[in-house]
Amino acid sequence: MDFDELKRWRRGERERLIALRQALPAEDRRRLGERIEAELRRLIGEQPGTLGVYWPFRAEFDPRPVIEWAVAVGRTVALPVVVDKNGPLEYRAWRPGESLVDGVWNIPVPEKREIVTPAMVLAPLVGFDRGCYRLGYGGGYFDRTLAALAPRPRAIGVGFDFQAIATIYPQPFDVAMDLIVTESGTRRR
Repeated sequence: MDFDELKRWRRGERERLIALRQALPAEDRRRLGERIEAELRRLIGEQPGTLGVYWPFRAEFDPRPVIEWAVAVGRTVALPVVVDKNGPLEYRAWRPGESLVDGVWNIPVPEKREIVTPAMVLAPLVGFDRGCYRLGYGGGYFDRTLAALAPRPRAIGVGFDFQAIATIYPQPFDVAMDLIVTESGTRRR
């Protein structure tokens, strides 16, 4: 498939998978999320350093309980911020209770600009494949960020089993996740 066909295909898959995720009843999402949270706590506990997280959007897995746990055990957490629509994300240290402002797409971001480099990042999934490639929202932010950060953080894609697809048809600019975590466990690259 040529690049224009691939873009159309990915757009269609995004729409389909987001619709499936948003149709999942909140109670089911919460129940599945508890299993994801338990696995994330185990994985996060294996590696020290700053944890890059995200603010939930469009019925994604909600990492806020993981954030609260991580801060309670003394971990620094950071939220991503779009500072350049064609550049990598900037991670800003944040603790629950600190001021947030609306960022791109009205997603809350830390008001205080304390830039940190995460040792590990959680990346929300729209879809994923067997090679641990992530289908995101199409902006390329996580791919550019993982390519730019040195040292490269451990990348953990987070989503639900029903978001698995045969392939995303990875391109040279797509960066595979190291791990994918869903309610059924962890997939490794």
